[in-house]
Amino acid sequence: MAMGTRKHGERQEELWYRSELPEAPGHPFYKRLNEVLERDGFDRFCEVRCRGFYHEKLGRPSLAPGLYFRLMIIGFFEGIDSERGIAWRVADSLTLRQFLHIGPDERTPDHVTISRTRRLISGAAHQQVFGWVLKRLAEAEGVEAESPAAVRRMDRKRAKKMSNEEW
Repeated sequence: MAMGTRKHGERQEELWYRSELPEAPGHPFYKRLNEVLERDGFDRFCEVRCRGFYHEKLGRPSLAPGLYFRLMIIGFFEGIDSERGIAWRVADSLTLRQFLHIGPDERTPDHVTISRTRRLISGAAHQQVFGWVLKRLAEAEGVEAESPAAVRRMDRKRAKKMSNEEW
């Protein structure tokens, strides 16, 4: 399977007025998460870590690694433990489509593609990417990210219920 990449701005111009499409205000958490991920080059980091798991030419382009790991992040934060559930949730949510940079007129990844991509990428690569994400989130919160104990304390002290602005 060939590795897809996330190249912004390569979409064909829409054939309708933007005001005719549904839009969501977005969730403050996912907006902030995307800011952190994009500022620190998340997609490029994922592509470099996963390059060895894809064939250069054979097969159709698969999910871009950055998109795949964003799907896994959604599963984690939404409490969804199956690829089928993640695929359904993403297809149903304008906010999550915005987080993934998938337009309302584009198809979302199906559960088979998500599952095949998960099996393609090693467990070590998953650990590297999720460790990178946790470190960046901790740094964004002002926590010393080099200390695993400090990161765990940050998560334990976090309020389980909060307003949308805090979330």
